[in-house]
Amino acid sequence: MRPESTVLSAPRSDVHTETVEGFGTVRFTPVDPATDSAVLHAWVVEERAEFWGMNGASRELVQEIYEDVDRRDTHHAFMVRLDDEPVALFQTYQPEEDRVSECYEVREGDIGVHLMLAPIAGRPRPGFSRTLVDSLIRFTFRDPVIRRAVGEPDARNEKAVALLARIGFVRQGEITLPEIDLPEIYLPEKRAVLAFLDRPERLPAAQGAPLQP
Repeated sequence: MRPESTVLSAPRSDVHTETVEGFGTVRFTPVDPATDSAVLHAWVVEERAEFWGMNGASRELVQEIYEDVDRRDTHHAFMVRLDDEPVALFQTYQPEEDRVSECYEVREGDIGVHLMLAPIAGRPRPGFSRTLVDSLIRFTFRDPVIRRAVGEPDARNEKAVALLARIGFVRQGEITLPEIDLPEIYLPEKRAVLAFLDRPERLPAAQGAPLQP
């Protein structure tokens, strides 16, 4: 029998998959902090990810951060894969349990979202981001109780703000997210753009196989 410290955890199961004709199978899997930390660390330390707030983080710190997320019932992180290739980190959270609740009046049916796309070098494809985002929207609103998505990117992150606008988020103005200084987590004060995406009357349809719960 192996020592407990060397026992490998079972691979995590996809919570949602869909196949888009001509694109591939998009898979959403809860982040495994130990297994996924190498990929996530490589993404967050890139210069383009400066607004994610982990540019100087070690792999061990990235793993600790996502272990903290993994322990929560109100915040969730998903590795998004196209077939077997990691292409995005997608996070959702309950706004009433987040600091953003101090900046706007949370409605029943709100869900907060954060998105980091993987580096695109080596896999440029026309329409890649738009097709992937359609899958993210379907995933976000897969539960009929979800009525509105909430985005709050760093106000200096012009690319993220522009992406929200292209997706259809409506900008409401700028807010200041307060500093959080707790033993398990530190978040500096952040000037952010607050934007909302109402549940689409007709969600973008997947081509090919039906959505899986």
